Amino acid sequence: MSTILIWGGFVVLVLIILAFDLGAFSRGPAKAISARQALFRTAVYVCLSMIFTVFVYYSYENHWFELGVYPEADAADEGDDHSQRPRLAYWFEPELKSEAGHGLPSNGQEAATMYFTGYLVEQSLSMDNIFVIALILGFFKVPAAYQHRVLYWGILGALVMRGVMIALGAQLIHAFDWIIYVFGALLVYTAWKMLGSDEDHLDPNESRTLKILRKFVHVHPGFDGDHFFSTVDGIWGATPLFLSLVIVETTDLIFAVDSIPAVFGITHDPFLVFTSNVFAILGLRSLYFALADLLDKFRFLKYSLVAILAFVGIKMLAHAMIEISPLVSLTGIGVFLALGIGASWWIPEPAPAEAEVTASNEPN
Repeated sequence: MSTILIWGGFVVLVLIILAFDLGAFSRGPAKAISARQALFRTAVYVCLSMIFTVFVYYSYENHWFELGVYPEADAADEGDDHSQRPRLAYWFEPELKSEAGHGLPSNGQEAATMYFTGYLVEQSLSMDNIFVIALILGFFKVPAAYQHRVLYWGILGALVMRGVMIALGAQLIHAFDWIIYVFGALLVYTAWKMLGSDEDHLDPNESRTLKILRKFVHVHPGFDGDHFFSTVDGIWGATPLFLSLVIVETTDLIFAVDSIPAVFGITHDPFLVFTSNVFAILGLRSLYFALADLLDKFRFLKYSLVAILAFVGIKMLAHAMIEISPLVSLTGIGVFLALGIGASWWIPEPAPAEAEVTASNEPN
């Protein structure tokens, strides 16, 4: 009963936040969101996630609503040899107080660290999602005044999809211990693939989903305000705004296949995985508008994301041989992210004009 209350209460909290966002922030005629408004909203969502970190600490420390109680995991882990693994941790970190099992917090400090680490991983990977969303909205030439509507419904759909995927992932890990190696290998492969990817050449017209949709639904050539569907000359059909929403949702589903296993590499607690995902996604829309004019500046961020995915993937693959504490994981991920952002700001971009002049002056 307590588990149902905490999950239901969190879902209600999310619905209240979304309703407030839609009602208070999106009131009146459609208009573009300024960078100042977006930064304010982003700060609000970050503060909410920090406040929730405090709740996680006390709830798992005191086992409110039975959080942090894993009787089945305790029984399953009796006699395993994971306790013999070398442990990579800071000198001030205490040893595990219980046999809760790999990837499950044994106290409030571990739970809060796992939640915040998962949130940071999701927020970092969301940056890559933002790059792709910008390309999609630019491809469909979605006016700035209507972009927030696409992102609002896109985020709502993403929350539902990720909730289902997290539930399935938790069940798989509980039923099959070896699935953690599959997740780890997937993350390492994704990191390698991301290293050689070129998202600037994304073409939504090549999307199989879009091709199928166009076979069954008439698509109007132009926008009709912020409507996803409209009737033109007596013909009902979808607008380009709806097509952009479909591609955004499809893209998020692809990203979720990578990001959800990444958080399961931090913790196996479904509540921590889901809440860290939700708070990262809730702030995605505001973060997009806050960084819309700065996306080109983060040119080294991709390497940070590659390092984060590879780190978590290797950690999952090696979990039976070495234990890496939540604080060490948080530190590593924070350092990778800071290096990518810092390098983007401090290393000057090459001047294309000078390079062209140099090339033209070279002898044939």
